[in-house]
Amino acid sequence: MSSRLIAFLFAWINPRRWGRVFDSAGGFIMPDTNLKAPDVSFVRASRLLQSNENFGELVPDLVVEIKSQSDKIKLIAAKIRKFIELGAIVGIVIDPDEQTVTIYRSTGEPTVLENGEILTIPELFPGWELPVTELWPPIFTEEETQI
Repeated sequence: MSSRLIAFLFAWINPRRWGRVFDSAGGFIMPDTNLKAPDVSFVRASRLLQSNENFGELVPDLVVEIKSQSDKIKLIAAKIRKFIELGAIVGIVIDPDEQTVTIYRSTGEPTVLENGEILTIPELFPGWELPVTELWPPIFTEEETQI
């Protein structure tokens, strides 16, 4: 599921050279010295300096966590809130079980999106829109599997 979101973000961000999208292999050293590697993250180009370090010493602008079968949603939400507290602009929790996307920002209450709604992150990606249903893996018909 993270690869789907990364592909959609990359297709929008890369031609505009707005920054870099990372998968869970991209770790970040937080101001509290903890090493964190969100499922998906983004850092604006203006904050990316060339470095020989393996992990950036910064908080990503966008952090995304995707709930797995064994995860507890409250723990994931707390993790995202901590990223926001440390300076992330937007945090997102994707829950495939409930097919919801919860968006966290430093101001206001979290926003929950469901199928039929559109995910936007205007403060980082003006003009980008993604139908929530695009996050879920496709289900193929028997006819489609014969190709």
